[in-house]
Amino acid sequence: MRALLSPYYARLRAELERFGGTVEKFIGDAVMALFGAPAGHEDDPERAVRAALAIRDWVREEGHVQVRIAVNTGEALVTMAARPDRGEGMAAGDMVDTAARLQAAAPVNGILVGERTFRATQTVIDYRPAKPVAAKGKKGRVAVWEAKQARARSGVEVPYQQRAALVGRERELHVLRDALARVQAERTPQLVTLVGVPGIGKSRLLYELSRIADAEPHLISWRQGRSLPYGEGVSFWALAEMVKAQAGILESDTSNEAEAKLAAMTADLVSGTPDADWVRRHLGALAGLGGGGVSIGGDRRGEVFAAWRHLFEALAEQRPLVLVFEDLHWADDGLLDFVDYLAGWAGEVALLVVGTARPELLARRPGWAGGKPNALTLSLTPLSDEDTLPSVPPSICVRSRPRPPVKYGRMPAPFCPPIGIPMITLPIRFMTVLLPNSVLSPKKLGL
Repeated sequence: MRALLSPYYARLRAELERFGGTVEKFIGDAVMALFGAPAGHEDDPERAVRAALAIRDWVREEGHVQVRIAVNTGEALVTMAARPDRGEGMAAGDMVDTAARLQAAAPVNGILVGERTFRATQTVIDYRPAKPVAAKGKKGRVAVWEAKQARARSGVEVPYQQRAALVGRERELHVLRDALARVQAERTPQLVTLVGVPGIGKSRLLYELSRIADAEPHLISWRQGRSLPYGEGVSFWALAEMVKAQAGILESDTSNEAEAKLAAMTADLVSGTPDADWVRRHLGALAGLGGGGVSIGGDRRGEVFAAWRHLFEALAEQRPLVLVFEDLHWADDGLLDFVDYLAGWAGEVALLVVGTARPELLARRPGWAGGKPNALTLSLTPLSDEDTLPSVPPSICVRSRPRPPVKYGRMPAPFCPPIGIPMITLPIRFMTVLLPNSVLSPKKLGL
């Protein structure tokens, strides 16, 4: 039994920590992991489901054990001083109890998620409806969905759905619109970085810029990638997303299929030049093909950067190109160096590079993009009372009092006219629990 479970424990811990989770406890053959405690991120539910899918796929491939997995998201009582490595529990509450009920109801080698997890991840994970679960302590059955697979990132999507008219960001949008017009008219690369705290409107501005690009009479290429704060081999993840999207490489493709697509893309863009094979080799390493990773140490840095730049210059030669690097505050120094290099060394092509980041980027790199005539940084500040007033329904104003101060990481509360003040909803910190439990096979145990 120990020989069977030891590698099981080790692999689960590795997968959970790879996606940024914290293993809270091992109970027999069950594991409980937290995403969002002790540190929270916007994509904790997505991380948890992706970790669950990775565990399920590994179990199916190995065949030594079977698992039932549940992922649930919600409020929990968290003891921040707990030490999970010493067996001290961190989280408790109804959300954790419900996760245990869902895990018990999950199909063998299947993953059930609760409603909040489903709502937070339905655009990036494929689900199918499952039979509601009768959970102890619940008046009604709990709605659940079964996670099937992660969707391949297209590298072109702007994850924002319009819900209200844009207010208070006209000047920033004008800068983005002008930058897009300038790269087309002057064929001069431009770098624009949007910096602001979470929730302040960076994604909304990207959405508006994508609408402007779509409205152009001629086609504009759009490639988008996001830096990840977790996992191994993610130094150039955002760049790899763009390359895979351009080549049409899917997560379900085999290595041979991916290499064929990459070769076809390279031949189409740089055919007839002696650089074609050189570019393809460096793009293959970026896309994770050929068994080797990206190495920019020593004298290789200039060569690798030049090959990548060659690709984007070729794309921008065909039609105007917009490259969006999201969450640059999570990016490794290598990616930041390349973005800075691309803005400074790209030739006379219609290339607009847009980055989004939290203020931590400028703390790491105070001179980010400094000294370049074709680069600027827009620092997004909280909207004024006049800007937020039109979006506040009169029904939520109850009585007048001074506007509360704005704190880091919190959007300013809407402000009402003298007749009232809004009911302020404080931000709720959620966390996600992942519970895999092994189902031991008597045949594998030799019984």
